Amino acid sequence: MQHSRTDYLDTERYLAMTIESINDATPEMWDKLRNKYKAMVTEELDEWVDPVNAPQHYNTGSVECIEAIKASMSDTEFEGYLKGNAMKYLWRYGYKGKPVEDLKKAQWYLARLTEEIE
Repeated sequence: MQHSRTDYLDTERYLAMTIESINDATPEMWDKLRNKYKAMVTEELDEWVDPVNAPQHYNTGSVECIEAIKASMSDTEFEGYLKGNAMKYLWRYGYKGKPVEDLKKAQWYLARLTEEIE
């Protein structure tokens, strides 16, 4: 859910209407304000970041990393690369602390391998 500037201003208005001076704000008011901002920002980041289909660290230039890897290999080599990565994520999903993410990554590599073979 995309938050508008109005959402942020409403949070600021809450604080402004509740106190006459910033010095009058109680710790509870600051906690409420901080938690509301944190929830809004976290929600927006969660929607924007996709560690499976578009990991940020592989999309920093004008060419996606996977496409550069493909261009550097023969079709057979690239298929092996995709198969190996799928196996890697299946192998480690129970050990790295993010089992669902690892299983989704394995699915991504299997789907890409299927596309390459079709």
